[in-house]
Amino acid sequence: MSRRLFKELDRSYGFDEVAIVPGNVTINPEMTSTKMTIGNCTFDAPMMASAMDGTVSPRFATLMHEMGGLGVLNGEGLYTRYDDPYSILEEITSMPQAEVTQYLQQVYAEPIKENLIGQRVQEIKGSGATCAIAFTPQNTKRMSPAAVEAGADIVVVQSTVTTARHQSRSYRGLVFSELIESLQVPVVVGNCVTYDVALELMDTGVDGILVGVGPGAACTTREVTGVGVPQVSATLECAAARRDYFHRTGRYVSVITDGGIRTGGDFCKAMASGADGVMVATPFAQAEEAPGRGYNWGMANAHAELPRGTRIKVGTRAPLKQIMYGPTSVTNGTQNLVGALQICMGMCGAHTIRDFHQVDMVVAPSIKTEGKFFQMSE
Repeated sequence: MSRRLFKELDRSYGFDEVAIVPGNVTINPEMTSTKMTIGNCTFDAPMMASAMDGTVSPRFATLMHEMGGLGVLNGEGLYTRYDDPYSILEEITSMPQAEVTQYLQQVYAEPIKENLIGQRVQEIKGSGATCAIAFTPQNTKRMSPAAVEAGADIVVVQSTVTTARHQSRSYRGLVFSELIESLQVPVVVGNCVTYDVALELMDTGVDGILVGVGPGAACTTREVTGVGVPQVSATLECAAARRDYFHRTGRYVSVITDGGIRTGGDFCKAMASGADGVMVATPFAQAEEAPGRGYNWGMANAHAELPRGTRIKVGTRAPLKQIMYGPTSVTNGTQNLVGALQICMGMCGAHTIRDFHQVDMVVAPSIKTEGKFFQMSE
């Protein structure tokens, strides 16, 4: 009797299961360009710091700008709920793990103060930095105009899973095309992991797509709900949607892989899979300047009924400049991330990120273990 399946499952791949194939031509790393563009904003480093309170404060957003990247402030976080968020951060980072989730639920129950949204944006803009601020879909229509009026350059609309056809009991939900027309600044939305959803979101006129459901070190969505697609496959799907959308319309939408990136190798594989940039939390939360002081936690951690995150101790490793650009003496790929990308692009003969999208990749489940006996036994 033949075996019958209720569902056919596609094979999906994460960073540890694939490898990048070197090119037929090589170039010097300094000849590569790692620029990322979102709408009318261009960044020398294709890296965004995640909108997590332990990662990005107004001060850290300024520092990310100085490093050539972009820090995204959580517009619904501690910085817009409290006049003095740093005393709350002190409590979060000093209490026992068993107590922290309940405390997070308590402090995030404080209402968002809309005057603080503009104040935090002005803090970032006052330093000369590009300002990006993130809201959840349910609050974007109400809160993002105040951010833009205060000078925000980019609005990020972010939830665990985002579609262009969300169903709700409310009379009228968030319509991205109307939001984009009203704000007149680049809008980035996420998160998604499939071709069809990415394409539909691009059709609304957004400038960037965030890719990833549940890969972050502080996120427990995959454990709590079982939902998620490994990042390489998810990025490939959304990059295919960008390619087809560009061929149809001539408009280029940036694809940003969000979460799961620990090393320069992960960073390079995300870009080779079709990403124009990456959104990173833990490596930046490990910076000496990060507000979480060696801790990080997800935006869904404080959910009143079903937390989908946890406070994690990531440690403090190095200054942000060293994490992004080196020099480094560690050999595990956790520092000089931009340098790793430039060297990889040079090995593949890619002058630009779009050139890098064309490199070959292979399925390689033994790529991190082949010949590494002594490394693994240490």
